[in-house]
Amino acid sequence: MPEAEPAADLLLASARIPAGLRGPEPSSTHRGSDPVDLLIRGGRIAAVVPAGAPLGDVDAGAERLELGGRWVVPGLWDEHVHMTQWAIARRRVDVADAASAAEAAQRMRAAAGGPGASSGELLVGQGFRDGLWPDAPTSAVLDAAVPHRPVVVVSGDLHACWLNSPALERFGLAGHPSGLLREDECFAVVPRLAEAPTATTDAWVAEAAEAAAARGVVGIVDMEMPWSMAHWRRRMASGFDVLRVWASVYPGAIEEAVAAGIATGEAVAPLLHMGYAKVITDGSLNTRTAYCVDPYPGTADRGVLSVPTDALLVFLRRGAEAGIAPAVHAIGDEANRLALDALEALGVGRAVAPRIEHAQLLRRADLPRFAASGIVASIQPEHAMDDRDVAEHHWAGRTERGYLVADLLGAGARVVFGSDAPVAPLDPWVGIAAAVTRTRGDREPWHPEQAISPVEAIACSARTRLRTGAPADLAVLDADPHDPAALRTMPVAATLLAGRWTHRAID
Repeated sequence: MPEAEPAADLLLASARIPAGLRGPEPSSTHRGSDPVDLLIRGGRIAAVVPAGAPLGDVDAGAERLELGGRWVVPGLWDEHVHMTQWAIARRRVDVADAASAAEAAQRMRAAAGGPGASSGELLVGQGFRDGLWPDAPTSAVLDAAVPHRPVVVVSGDLHACWLNSPALERFGLAGHPSGLLREDECFAVVPRLAEAPTATTDAWVAEAAEAAAARGVVGIVDMEMPWSMAHWRRRMASGFDVLRVWASVYPGAIEEAVAAGIATGEAVAPLLHMGYAKVITDGSLNTRTAYCVDPYPGTADRGVLSVPTDALLVFLRRGAEAGIAPAVHAIGDEANRLALDALEALGVGRAVAPRIEHAQLLRRADLPRFAASGIVASIQPEHAMDDRDVAEHHWAGRTERGYLVADLLGAGARVVFGSDAPVAPLDPWVGIAAAVTRTRGDREPWHPEQAISPVEAIACSARTRLRTGAPADLAVLDADPHDPAALRTMPVAATLLAGRWTHRAID
């Protein structure tokens, strides 16, 4: 299917491109290039020449924009997003920095007197992380703070949600022993937290997409549950044109996806493509459900294996028959070993490489298996910054095997970056900064041996290089991307998608 109507021809004059982002492989040593001119025609890069070099008449009629030495990088992708949840979470009560269940409950109490208080409208909070809390998140704690209005608080890792008694009753869970739902119990509730009509939610998604474009984002892999394909068809039919979208499918809708006859990467609209066959095989670290070789400290609990290998292979093969590439969620080291076993048994050589989502804790023996089997490690670098204290407690003695970005690259694996928004912000520069500096704020770097170069990190966040014939998906920067201090808040002057402005703050 062709792209949308291409933009007018454009000449970006006096741009600088980091070395390694023009060729097939990123470079971690050479700092950059002399200024170049980029000619964009028909939505693609038509020429990259030294600044001021004659182009003959091939640039006739092109708009000329003088960049004055600004840096240009490929447009960025977020390879793992829950887009509707992210759009909605931006409007929920934020409890991410609450230090206890009691403090989070008081945040919800303060918000409970707002709109919807008298009607009993559902109130939703977002972002709690209870891995180091001194008290447990229970319905009794929430009931004491908000006894009458239904309240649900979704965890920062999306693998747990916390309900008070009115909310438990609303969702058919009255009498639940704790009010804390984990894994499948949680996944059954979260998609039902629709807080606005479809048109309103679509407007929120469009707003979130525009914010992403302002950060240099040109595409996302949507991992929303349930399958979001119909939503994206509707949005794009109504004029959404800010991002490329790959819409992934979960086991509950795999038969629908197979019947639709669309393979991973295949376009169903100019900017809409089929995504991956996503399956969650274990839990998360903060919820203490990641499936591990060793028990969590002080317990006999190794986490939760949601899908045994035999059942996993049935799902993966069903998708593979229709050309739908696998994306297997695995966080614990044992879950990763089993996911690698299943993907290796499935076989390689497919049109789109299979992926393991997260790959947070790995056995050293499993590192070379990624490259050998062509399995992509889809990693969210900011999770290391969110999880470092929880990991030191619940993965004590194992953290040198966690978030192994540098070692995976060194082993020859292909690594791609995402945010898992709303777990982390939909802002690739946040993840790039985490991968390069291994810290946030003024803390010492955590396992700095896993740090990578800025250019390597940008390459993990992009699907193209800036060379002739490539799609004209790019971001124009107002700071040097080689400077680690500039990365987290990188000023993005403009973003182009197929040569069309999706964000422009320069004249």
